[in-house]
Amino acid sequence: MSDDNGMSRGLIVGFLTGTIVGSMLGLLYAPKSGKELRGELREKSDDFFGEAEDYIEQAKGKANSLINDGKKKSEKLISEAKEKVDGLLAEAEKILDEAKTKTKEYVDSSKGKLNKEGDKLKTAIKAGVDTYKSEKEA
Repeated sequence: MSDDNGMSRGLIVGFLTGTIVGSMLGLLYAPKSGKELRGELREKSDDFFGEAEDYIEQAKGKANSLINDGKKKSEKLISEAKEKVDGLLAEAEKILDEAKTKTKEYVDSSKGKLNKEGDKLKTAIKAGVDTYKSEKEA
């Protein structure tokens, strides 16, 4: 029975000690009054909204920066493309001019040859006609 009595005594002492310690901790960490709690919640919500506004402003700044960078890069790409197109057009015009010049030279030389051959043919026909007439008269 003395064992039961000692165990019962220890259990009661532990229970009382736990109750005292729990009560003290409860008083130390007790919630604030409703007015204080609402004030603290209002401050925290104001802080949260302020941080959210700062974050939104930073996001807008980054978005504008990205948009401006994109515009600059696209303008640069467009400029480079225009330069390449202008270079290709200039080269195409040069090739076209060379082709026109060579074609004109070829046509002119062919015209000259045809005129010479035509003159030879006319001279030969005229000589043949003259010879025919002189043979006929004789």
